[in-house]
Amino acid sequence: MKKIPILYEDDAMLVCVKPQGVASQADKRNDEDVLNYFKSYIYDKEERDEEPYLALIHRLDRPVGGIMVLAKSQRAAANLSDQIQDGTMIKYYQAVLTGELPEESGILEDYLLKDPKTNTTKVVDKGVKGAKKAVLEYEVLDELETDEGLLSYVLIRLETGRHHQIRVQMANHGAGIWGDTKYNPRFQKVKRTYRQIGLYASRLELLHPYTGEPMIFKQEPEGEAFDIIEAQEF
Repeated sequence: MKKIPILYEDDAMLVCVKPQGVASQADKRNDEDVLNYFKSYIYDKEERDEEPYLALIHRLDRPVGGIMVLAKSQRAAANLSDQIQDGTMIKYYQAVLTGELPEESGILEDYLLKDPKTNTTKVVDKGVKGAKKAVLEYEVLDELETDEGLLSYVLIRLETGRHHQIRVQMANHGAGIWGDTKYNPRFQKVKRTYRQIGLYASRLELLHPYTGEPMIFKQEPEGEAFDIIEAQEF
């Protein structure tokens, strides 16, 4: 695996940029993943005799790139996890969608049900057993006519962190993520395998788990979908 960029590191946490196509943590494929990559990095850097403590605070799907935070102590992990639960930690994504959303900006609220057997999630009616409420806020930044049809460039603020949430909600509202062969009908019949999709975690706001200092991390999205948008704009 290529070197994973680090945006910030101290004794409490590590903020990195996860590459598209790389798992957040070990899965069935047994490829190198972000968590184990940085455990090895800390082990070597600090010349440890034993495996260092490192915890994922949130995950990004394998084909999604962008900003992730990992905790380097149990105290930091507890604090950062609390920030996710109470909404102090704010996560923004940029997305390239095929099609258009009903409004230029708005809030999407759905109930999602995960199927562990297929590792997929679907939108269901409120009250279905096991369903969880999913909320996100979006703003359409641009709409572009391309050879592939209409593409929407969207900024998303995630209110809840459900399994495959953005991918499922956008597809359900008629504008799936570019390259998403799991949820976007336009790409489900494509024979090509996409290691990346048009979804990128581009901004993260949080409070330092020890000092309480407000911190903001930004990263320009990259990948094939965003290259298409950039090429169309010039």
